[in-house]
Amino acid sequence: MTTLRLDGKVILITGGTQGIGEGIARTAAQAGAAGICVTGRDRARGEKVAESLSGNGCPTHFVAAELADERACRNAAAEADRRFGRIDGLVNAAGLTDRGTIEDTTTELWDRMFAVNVRAPFILTQEVVRRLKAAKRPGSIVNIITQSSHGGQPKLTAYSASKGALAVLTKNNAFALRFDRIRVNGINLGWTNTPAEHAIQMREGKPKDWLARAEAQQPFGRLIKPDDVATLAVYLLSNMGEMMTGALIDLDQNVVGAYD
Repeated sequence: MTTLRLDGKVILITGGTQGIGEGIARTAAQAGAAGICVTGRDRARGEKVAESLSGNGCPTHFVAAELADERACRNAAAEADRRFGRIDGLVNAAGLTDRGTIEDTTTELWDRMFAVNVRAPFILTQEVVRRLKAAKRPGSIVNIITQSSHGGQPKLTAYSASKGALAVLTKNNAFALRFDRIRVNGINLGWTNTPAEHAIQMREGKPKDWLARAEAQQPFGRLIKPDDVATLAVYLLSNMGEMMTGALIDLDQNVVGAYD
């Protein structure tokens, strides 16, 4: 049976200091990645992840980055390139999930959401694509999106709109880069159990056992876990996924458009 491998590949992962991004980084390391660069705002947490992966045999570099800042985005790609001499794959896993309806969403929240959730992936993709094309190498870009990109809940107005924009950007880039053999795919995540989600639930005043209550109501008896996302992301990064581009994959236990 063929196993997922990333031998010789260097992967840049935003939001790689916890949750989904960290899960992808760890799975990429297990798949034999030649190097990983993770970004995040929490230096202590990021350096801990980098130290852990490096200690297990996968050279990993942490770059502190506030992705709302254009220069920080461009610097993250430059740092990965300087550290490893190449970038073969990019995972745009970082994202803001702040709540807000059409009535109470401020323009400041809207702009911040689009800066991190759309503009940052655009800039990072631009930087990685330029390097791949200059080196005449194929590559893979994976955008972590959301089921809310199909429309989303009323309390997620700016978030849903930003992720919908990222979904269109994914397809646009995939079509533009086909003949350069640079693949661009997206994962539309359903409800996922991450530290960030727990923090949101607590902030909204949910009971401490919110997770057990939520999982009891799911068709498959649990929420999505970072490892579920990581396996799919690494497949898309690997040579096993070399014939897939422009795909928006719904990773969820509910079916969009189907109703009882």
